[in-house]
Amino acid sequence: MSDAVLSLLVLAGCVGLFVWNRLSVGVVAILTALALYATGLIDANQAIAGFGDPVVVFIATLFVVSEGLESSGVTAWAGQELITRAGTARTKLLIALMALSAVLAALVTPNGATAALLPVVVLAARRSKQSTSQMLMPLAFAASAGALLVLSGSTVNVIVSDALFDSTGDRFGFFEFGLIGLPLVLATIAVSVLVGRRLLPDRSPTSLPADYSEHVDTLVEHYSLDVGFFRLGVRPSSDVVGRRRDEVEVPEGVVLIGVQREDGRPAGVDDALDVGDVVVVTGDSSGIASLVERHGLVVATTPLTRRTREALLGREVGVAELVVRPRSRAIGEVVFAGMARSGVTVLGVRRLGKDRGGDQLVLAEGDSLLVHGPWPAVEAFAADDDVLIVDSPELVRRQTVALGPKAWRALAVLAVTVLLLATGVVPPAIAGLVGAALMVMTGVVGVPQAYRAVSWQIVVLIGGLIPLSVAISSSGAADLVAGWLVDLVGDGGPRVVLATLFLLTLVLGQVVSNTATVLIIAPIAVALADASGVALAPVLMLVAVAGAASFLTPIATPANMMVMGPGGYAFSDYWKLGLATTAAWFAVAVLLIPVIWPT
Repeated sequence: MSDAVLSLLVLAGCVGLFVWNRLSVGVVAILTALALYATGLIDANQAIAGFGDPVVVFIATLFVVSEGLESSGVTAWAGQELITRAGTARTKLLIALMALSAVLAALVTPNGATAALLPVVVLAARRSKQSTSQMLMPLAFAASAGALLVLSGSTVNVIVSDALFDSTGDRFGFFEFGLIGLPLVLATIAVSVLVGRRLLPDRSPTSLPADYSEHVDTLVEHYSLDVGFFRLGVRPSSDVVGRRRDEVEVPEGVVLIGVQREDGRPAGVDDALDVGDVVVVTGDSSGIASLVERHGLVVATTPLTRRTREALLGREVGVAELVVRPRSRAIGEVVFAGMARSGVTVLGVRRLGKDRGGDQLVLAEGDSLLVHGPWPAVEAFAADDDVLIVDSPELVRRQTVALGPKAWRALAVLAVTVLLLATGVVPPAIAGLVGAALMVMTGVVGVPQAYRAVSWQIVVLIGGLIPLSVAISSSGAADLVAGWLVDLVGDGGPRVVLATLFLLTLVLGQVVSNTATVLIIAPIAVALADASGVALAPVLMLVAVAGAASFLTPIATPANMMVMGPGGYAFSDYWKLGLATTAAWFAVAVLLIPVIWPT
């Protein structure tokens, strides 16, 4: 058996495992690399070389840059601005959402754009009284189109640009993809606006992403934050020093909730007050002012109530609702509204569904607390084993805070990265590393957060399949398939070659990820271009377009899968709008690519 046939058999096995869908795509990629090594098609160094390939490095860095834009609130701010300006009319809102999705996809990849805008679209659908099923699939499709606006928009772009460089020494320019990407974005929007209403279902999903747009108002109502509390510091000159709390005279209308020591512990009823203690009181402002003046106290903190929403939730500070876990170490601790611990202040405590107001409480399993403080301190509770977070502080912040405190730093890092990529002064992998490093060095993304941001499944997938791409090319399989395609198209000309390659890539891309598809098709495309006499640049750009045209099934791209549940879609819903969008892409690609990149 020839090496060419053997490599095609490995390819067939790889595709079969992808379609079978019982193994992780990363596992399939590694098994493919091992199979190539076991059959002698590649050596050991080639089998693992993909994981150190500059393409893999560049793609990994893009996840970190994307995380910086999302976590700093840039994407959420863009979505909120869109809803405010676009209104609720279907056509105008749909055009605005799809345009924003395309732009964000160019900056943070299609998956990142879809994930960031998903709650925005749900909120927009609710406000405009439209079903999410009419808006979410167009959002995902627009993200796929937007990925073709710039080089860094998708892993597919990076792969075809690298393939062009390996064969010719030239790369596609950073904005060169936009020459075909922009017409594709416009075509995608046009299809959804003109025929989307008829081709998409009008269905209510069983589940929707959480909408935190009124989160603070809900918590304020739930915990009855009407009056709030004052934290009053005890000074050396105060006459309450040495007195017990029940000996402190308070004006009528003022309630002393509790006393907290300087080290954070609550003082007992019989403990004498000391300098540095904090007396927590609630009541009317005039009574509090009289108490402060009478006893020589100092106001440390003023109340946070429903009238001070901006102070409750903003760029620097936020709130979180916590529930005491079973067997928590917090069980038995004394807490009360106004108590400050671990960098946060307790705003309210509830037990058995009832707000305890100013009562001191010995914590028990199931008690809930509303805490307020700087975002890092609030978000730290997500990793605390003693409490459960009711709503993710990170998601609350991303949806409700217009722009995070790190937004401008994130945008500056993005500008530097784009400038390096656009000018080509350094290779793409180096530009990506600069961007990722700056996101960490400027504090936009923490080191653990950066590691979590990278989709290691994608990294392993690409690193494991690069050897397959190499084997298909070096074994002669690419030339063999290219010969078959040349015989098939005959003397049909460059557009027939492009059309045939588009269909081949399209079919494979509906059951295999677009990244894997392009890695497999790229060496075949190079051989086909050589055999048919068609220039390589238009052929590879065609592969990028066809690889991104993953619209017929929900499994074609992660973005398609993300909108399936919130949109209430069935598997069979995708092909209707997907086929119309694919037809538009086919026409645009086959007609324009030979004009933009002469064949």
